[in-house]
Amino acid sequence: MQGLDFSVVAPYVDILLMGTWWTAILTVSAGALSFVGGIIFAVVVLYAPAIVAYPVRLFMWVFMGTPLLLQLFLIYFGLVQIGIDIPALVAGIVGLGLHFAVYNADVLRAGIVAVDFGQTEGARSIGFGKWQTLRYVVIPQAVRNTIPPIGGNMIALLKESAIVSVIGIAELVHSAQLAISETFRPFEFYITAAALYYLLNLVLEAGLRRFERNVEISR
Repeated sequence: MQGLDFSVVAPYVDILLMGTWWTAILTVSAGALSFVGGIIFAVVVLYAPAIVAYPVRLFMWVFMGTPLLLQLFLIYFGLVQIGIDIPALVAGIVGLGLHFAVYNADVLRAGIVAVDFGQTEGARSIGFGKWQTLRYVVIPQAVRNTIPPIGGNMIALLKESAIVSVIGIAELVHSAQLAISETFRPFEFYITAAALYYLLNLVLEAGLRRFERNVEISR
């Protein structure tokens, strides 16, 4: 019985670290898209005319009810059939970003509704318009109140970023698979990849906790 031998990992450290770097890029880029997209979706669903709100609701329903893997295939392999050819990295960022934007939108929508109506009345009484009130009063408070669940979605996004390996993005899992194809040592490389994901997760959690503390101090 052949035991584990992590010495085989050493020659592939550069590849694994590059994969870790691209995983971080994917997570940050898709996370930013999911956060901004979540705010836009939430505001549209709550305040836009029905002719705009209902298509967005349908879009959110479709993205919540279908697997992320299928969404990535549709974006990367499907759009090219109608003349829209986008790079794999962009497809991965868009797919991850939109997938988690709909979940952030649900969280933010609840946060917006939960903001005390007196805050809105106070803003309107000092001359703020509807959109100014949303931008400067309602949305900032909704974001502050929903940081923990949005942070949870960001951590889930980091973990789900491994799926983009199926469209050829050289992130961490893809890099580990390349090494495995040359060494035929899956356990060592998958365990190493798991450890690197865990380190990324710790960094992300620390960043989220620091951001949450800063928000609490600024209140």
